[in-house]
Amino acid sequence: MQTRAILSAACELKKEGKNPMPEIMVPLIGILYELKQQKEIIQKVAKEVFAEYGIEVEFEIGTMIEIPRAALTADRIATEAQYFSFGTNDLTQMTFGYSRDDIASFLPAYLEKKILKVDPFQVLDQNGVGQLIKMAVEKGRAVRPGLRTGICGEHGGEPSSVKFCARVGMNYASCSPFRVPIARLAAAQAAVEDEQ
Repeated sequence: MQTRAILSAACELKKEGKNPMPEIMVPLIGILYELKQQKEIIQKVAKEVFAEYGIEVEFEIGTMIEIPRAALTADRIATEAQYFSFGTNDLTQMTFGYSRDDIASFLPAYLEKKILKVDPFQVLDQNGVGQLIKMAVEKGRAVRPGLRTGICGEHGGEPSSVKFCARVGMNYASCSPFRVPIARLAAAQAAVEDEQ
């Protein structure tokens, strides 16, 4: 249903003389075969939509890396995914085993006792979650050198998290609209720091 909606809208735009280039993202995969199965469905529906409209639109199929297993097997997943978007909210939750809904009940004590320095749902944990991300980017690009990667979630608007993502070679950051100015500034700072 979602693929049909996205590609039908893209075909309508193309008929109006525009050049849409949609990206369809399959979330929450942990096993290559989950992505392969969904990709087959997407491609089947795409053929049907293109036949109905009598035109074709270029599009990409990627995945959101939100499960640690997907990060660990990123080289296999890159054989099917054209891009990776790191869903760091869920990746943080699954890596720590903390529920975003429950962390408020113990976070103050963890911060007070210095078990945690910061809320890992606000500032990316570069030592743990970050290492999964770095490894996944490297493994994915070993298989697909031009693989686009980015961060998606509230970490995408937090300066130290954005700078970390730039250092590991990500191409973009996605975050809530109110965080966009902060993300742009952090990305610019990361670019300047990289040149020095």
